[in-house]
Amino acid sequence: MAMVTSLVRAHQLITEDVAEVLKPLDLTFARFEVLRLLAFAKSASLSMTRLGSLLQVHPTSVTSAVDRLVAQGFVERLRREQDRRVVLAAITESGREVVEQATLGLNQQVFAGPGLTEREVRSLTRLLGRLRA
Repeated sequence: MAMVTSLVRAHQLITEDVAEVLKPLDLTFARFEVLRLLAFAKSASLSMTRLGSLLQVHPTSVTSAVDRLVAQGFVERLRREQDRRVVLAAITESGREVVEQATLGLNQQVFAGPGLTEREVRSLTRLLGRLRA
């Protein structure tokens, strides 16, 4: 029980830190993840199915996140030329700007100083990977 309680509490603390960085940008972590994936994609776009697969979430969750990002002007929906049935999410220039700003903030305020040494971070990451597997 102690391990699960500790994991849940650590998750809450990190989630609060992430939200503090993303809130002024009107982003959630889920929407940040979508933007980050699109920014990394070679074509700056991914199919909705592929986004769901990469994020390991239900298609409804992907649709909801993309809907919000479209409304914000950070993403646009396109159809694949070769197969008009495939819906793509494509990052816009303002989406690129906000995801870079968010990434910088998260790197500086959350990821760079988790309160553990580099060795502890590697060890914890390895243990959590084993737990997830």
